[in-house]
Amino acid sequence: MVKKRRIITDEDFYSLRVGPIWQHLKSESFAFWMVCAYFFLEYVRPQSIYPVIDILPWTQLAVIGAILGCFTDKTVRWVSSPVNVLLIIFFLVIIASSFFAYFPDVSYKNIDKYYLWIIIYFIIVNIVNTRRRFFIFICIFLLASFKLSLSLSIIWASRGFSFTDWGLMGPPGFFQNSGELAIQMLVFWPLAWAFAHFVKPHVSRRWYLALLLMPITAIMVILGASSRGAQLALIFQLVVMNYRYVFNPKIFISVGLALTLIWNFLPEEQKQRFETMGEDGTSRQRLLYWENGIEMIQENPVLGVGYYNFAPYFERYHPEDLLVERAQLPHNIFIQIGTDAGMLGLVIFLSFIFMAYRLGRRLKAENYGLKAEDCDNRLALIGTCMNLSILGFVVAGQFVTVAYYPFLWVHLALVVALNNSLKVKRKLGQGRS
Repeated sequence: MVKKRRIITDEDFYSLRVGPIWQHLKSESFAFWMVCAYFFLEYVRPQSIYPVIDILPWTQLAVIGAILGCFTDKTVRWVSSPVNVLLIIFFLVIIASSFFAYFPDVSYKNIDKYYLWIIIYFIIVNIVNTRRRFFIFICIFLLASFKLSLSLSIIWASRGFSFTDWGLMGPPGFFQNSGELAIQMLVFWPLAWAFAHFVKPHVSRRWYLALLLMPITAIMVILGASSRGAQLALIFQLVVMNYRYVFNPKIFISVGLALTLIWNFLPEEQKQRFETMGEDGTSRQRLLYWENGIEMIQENPVLGVGYYNFAPYFERYHPEDLLVERAQLPHNIFIQIGTDAGMLGLVIFLSFIFMAYRLGRRLKAENYGLKAEDCDNRLALIGTCMNLSILGFVVAGQFVTVAYYPFLWVHLALVVALNNSLKVKRKLGQGRS
């Protein structure tokens, strides 16, 4: 007698039943496996943690595999979005800026730091095109980030929550530096919070409490990373998250207690860094970067001084304002884009942020013709938390140079993929009716 294969339901996914989810994943296409592999390799970086396996360009191979897999995956369809057009226009502006740059060789040497994100964006939005695929993909994102937050929060606790100049460091890659690591946690914790509350009705209390470890450890890493910008961004996120209920005594007290705990949790050395903000050497150099960066944009308003030309331009034309041995990038995402690509590029970059916010606001069940019992107001919570993530990136980005790091580009891919997967669900529902 042939055993009947069990039908996998959405409830299996929302209840986090590993067996059925794994069974579904095994049936997925090669393209989807490759895009998941890329995400795991880029965020967890096992090839950096264990040098013995660092014998091949694993992330590049995963990207190539995902692209080739698209030709055999019949479910892959071109996903239309205004973000697509903005990405291409921004690339053309960068090409023009590189051509007319003060130091074109520097521009062309760094051109891959942007166009690779175009490739990653398109393979994500076109392959992660169903709700189940998106659910698995966001789980990988959360688990990869949680692996970082859990291990680093344990490290910080093991040294007695003490202060160090280098803060907390991730594996070699985008999150090795404490500042960039903290921004990843700013992006991660709101999504982890939303995920925990989305699945809460479907999981046990123990599962729910375990899921809350994700945002808790992420916030611990932000506090331990010694990044003043990230810590200010966290405060902004908490205030914006609860601004509607500011006059509710319970919420007011809760937020007050949270901010008090955050302040008391900070090492004394970190508190002193806030007190000397604007006066220490690091702050004074950043202020000079910003002041001269604004001047560069004013003098070169259309295309800036050239893509990635800020540092060599600063060294040549403003050596009197250099307090360190070599000029760095401007430590501000808007000045970075403005000097890289002028006002043209800056307008497009601001449009990316606006589009991410708009797509987050759109995440409501009624906008997709979904039944209330499918996701009710929990879908709106996901949209709100996605916007909190982008807020954390923008605020922290006023103090670091991370415009071409994965934060914005992966966030755009996630929010576009989620919106598209909900549209696909609506079309399927209309087709059955």
